[in-house]
Amino acid sequence: MKNEEPSRLLRKAHTPDAIRARLKADKSPSLVRDAVLGAMDGCVTTFAVVAGAIGGSLTEGVIIILGLANLIADGFSMAVSNYLGAKSQNEELDKAIVRELKHIETFPEGEKEEVRQIFAAKGFQGDLLEKVVNVIVGDRKSWVNTMISDELGLSRGDSRPVRAGVATFLAFCLAGLIPLLSFLIPMIPSDARFRISCAATAATFFLIGFIKGRILEKSAWKSGGGALLLGGSAAVLAYAVGFGLRRFAEQP
Repeated sequence: MKNEEPSRLLRKAHTPDAIRARLKADKSPSLVRDAVLGAMDGCVTTFAVVAGAIGGSLTEGVIIILGLANLIADGFSMAVSNYLGAKSQNEELDKAIVRELKHIETFPEGEKEEVRQIFAAKGFQGDLLEKVVNVIVGDRKSWVNTMISDELGLSRGDSRPVRAGVATFLAFCLAGLIPLLSFLIPMIPSDARFRISCAATAATFFLIGFIKGRILEKSAWKSGGGALLLGGSAAVLAYAVGFGLRRFAEQP
């Protein structure tokens, strides 16, 4: 029964109607990568500030100020970087398309030969190769797309860079706020705030990795453990640096 269910779903997903709908669906890149990277970086960065400040015996007021300032500034910086990266990738592709169109108009036989060699390298031969080449070069859009993907190895990044930047910023701030929550809630005893922050942050690290594993259809538990190990290592390093700097400053 366990094997029959996936097989049934797989057959259903490969009916002509299902395939047609999938091919017509929106091809915009998923925001999973932006959200996961933003959340992980936000949680790691903010908790590193908290751990470093605790290691350096800074006051809770300083921890809150440093944490919030870092949260907004680093979140905005990461979002802008992601936006610019996606925008630059799209601009590079647009420039390549214009260049390939010019090459096709100026020297069509040479560009046709490039298509021929591309598909010959894929195993097409003889009359079949020539038929494939003629079909490709018979449609300008297919011709250009073939040159872009197979010759230049380019692909469009996020077609909406603003969306990628916003997703990164929101994920960064939401996850990055968690290490600070225990310091922002007045009723939590001072001596318990860092312990609660550690526990909440560890759970967040694991949850981010777990969700990523489920979405990418990998081992969710292994992915969660890896994220927890990565985030925990950064926190230990930050705490050690803060503690070491405090001890150094206290020396006569």
